[in-house]
Amino acid sequence: MTPFLFMLVVLCFSVGAGLLGSLLGIGGGLILIPVLTLLLKVDIRYAVGASIVSVIATSSGAAAAYVRDRMANMRVAMFLELATTAGALTGAYMSGFLGGRGVYLVFGAVMGYSALAMLRKMREETVAPVPADALADTLALHGSYWDEATGSEIPYRVTRPLLGLVLMYVAGTVSGLLGIGSGALKVPAMDLAMRLPLKVSTATSNFMIGVTAAASAGVYFARGQIDPFIAGPVCVGVTLGAWLGSRHLMAKVNSTWLRGLFVLVLLWVAYEMLHKGWAS
Repeated sequence: MTPFLFMLVVLCFSVGAGLLGSLLGIGGGLILIPVLTLLLKVDIRYAVGASIVSVIATSSGAAAAYVRDRMANMRVAMFLELATTAGALTGAYMSGFLGGRGVYLVFGAVMGYSALAMLRKMREETVAPVPADALADTLALHGSYWDEATGSEIPYRVTRPLLGLVLMYVAGTVSGLLGIGSGALKVPAMDLAMRLPLKVSTATSNFMIGVTAAASAGVYFARGQIDPFIAGPVCVGVTLGAWLGSRHLMAKVNSTWLRGLFVLVLLWVAYEMLHKGWAS
């Protein structure tokens, strides 16, 4: 494959990754790393470095629209970023001690767990009542958003913010270790533990992942694991895809359909990465 063709293929896949990343709150790296490593045979260390850049680009392309539409919960995001940023730095330093096989296996295990957690909640968010929480009340974490799919304003309450803080540290550590933005863990944590609606969890995750990735990007850059030849077309593609997803699709899609897509993507990636790690 010629260098030009390689960059063109990476750009096309990156647009799709950015589109899915903005809809699912996973940053695009979840799609890009398997594509770069399994299809294009890029070393996983450089794939993770490019993914870190794609996460920042996805967040930049999608977050503004979600904040403008009141779909991202800024209070929740700022509260949880305390833990995710600390975790991202932890994971970035840990990545220097794991070989390629270890990264594949950790990646696959994390994705499989996230898929199973989301699979248990294949129902509408409003079915079960949300338990009251004094800290969430004090911090005024509750909110509402306009859902074009149902044509109504959806109010929601937040619960168990301290549990969310612990889970976000774990998510940040995974982000720094694997270069995936940790949206695959942040979205289930907010959706299942803190009981935010899935669209709010996704939009808030898109806002947070850029900050989390930026905290660990410097470590990867210092190691020389961010290759401009790969990261350049990735950055352009995911920014375009994230813009398309956040501006034109998110508010219109059905939450149940979105959850099903999330689970399918996670299951596919978990299988591919576990298989690669086991065989290497």
